[in-house]
Amino acid sequence: MVSAFAAHRRLVLGQVKVADKSNEIIAIPKLLDLLTVEGAIITIDAMGCQREIARKIVDKKADYILALKGNQGSLREDVDLFVSEQQANGFKDTEISRHETVDGDHGRIETRSVTVIHDAAWLNHRHNWPGLKAVAIVESTRESGGKIEKETRFYITSLDAPASRVGPAIRDHWSIENGLHWVMDMTFRDDECRVRTDHAPANLAVIRHLAQNLIRLAPGKESIRLRRKAAAWDDDYLVNLVVA
Repeated sequence: MVSAFAAHRRLVLGQVKVADKSNEIIAIPKLLDLLTVEGAIITIDAMGCQREIARKIVDKKADYILALKGNQGSLREDVDLFVSEQQANGFKDTEISRHETVDGDHGRIETRSVTVIHDAAWLNHRHNWPGLKAVAIVESTRESGGKIEKETRFYITSLDAPASRVGPAIRDHWSIENGLHWVMDMTFRDDECRVRTDHAPANLAVIRHLAQNLIRLAPGKESIRLRRKAAAWDDDYLVNLVVA
């Protein structure tokens, strides 16, 4: 299943089942066709970094931020080379913006530095990528237990926006791990389900996502787990969830 997840509201907006002998690259445009996304920022993992998907997003009057990895070989190589050259000379030959955040939790300190290179016309001319306006570099440093880990990730985007906007949008993308996948696994026990026949797995996924949305939208500060149990115990509470 390929799902569209609204990061701020933590709601599943739609989903499409990947056809047999197909892949997510085919399913993503079909999912976009189901949604009204004008004015939205669409973030997708490197697998979805495809020209056709970028064009679909731009045609629907939305913006994209796409993770850039080895599946886009020459594009990735050109970005890597350009960024390395600009970093070596302090980005003096191009227009950039920067944004940095520092978070500490459970003995871990994580620093994220986002640099957006706004001069990407040459890259678009070379690769003819729909709507491409900027390249973003995210450099993460994690300090925990005396160890320091560093990671650098590249993104391409159609946004004409500073790093202070691009950076939070990139970080919001990863909220799907805790806001959806973790909830499905730990609260709805999705991975433990042994339903495997015909359309049943897809149908159950739809029902779980609908249930998660209803619980999210309900007023109150109780956990999703507690609200789910309350809905099973109390018919009146269940009705309130459905009609709220």
